[in-house]
Amino acid sequence: MRNGTTYTASSATPDSRAAVARGVKRPTRPAPRCRRTAEALGLGAEPAPHLADLDVGAWRGRSLDEVAATDPAALAAWMSDPAAAPHGGASVAALVTRVGGWLDGRAGDAGRVLVVAEPAVVRAAVVHALGLPPAVFWRLDVRPLSVTELSGRAGRWNLRCGRELG
Repeated sequence: MRNGTTYTASSATPDSRAAVARGVKRPTRPAPRCRRTAEALGLGAEPAPHLADLDVGAWRGRSLDEVAATDPAALAAWMSDPAAAPHGGASVAALVTRVGGWLDGRAGDAGRVLVVAEPAVVRAAVVHALGLPPAVFWRLDVRPLSVTELSGRAGRWNLRCGRELG
């Protein structure tokens, strides 16, 4: 589905590039807009398939309003039940598990890791890192071109979110 978020090279400033360049490892979601954002920030990104966006199956390319007009019951189920996937794609719970597995796999990594990812991936990482129930996924707002920081290690994460780049 379209979420109205666009990432363009013109959105990055010299200050924002410097602010994020402190990261050592730079995985990115394989989406073109995430790669372009990483490039605009001067980062050499490494594709990380585990950080792929939420697969919305048959709803891909449609807005929430369009889905609500044609299948309101399915949309309501998907947004209220983290295990539901009426669109034939992935459930929110599956996304949280996938992203959480990637995050837990960083436990042995030394240094910082900087990720350029879709808002759903950021939400999933926060839900997992803080041990929140997946039902809160839709209640987390992730602003475009913002920084969400998780520090610590697997099993003990701290969160600082919403810092603007630059």
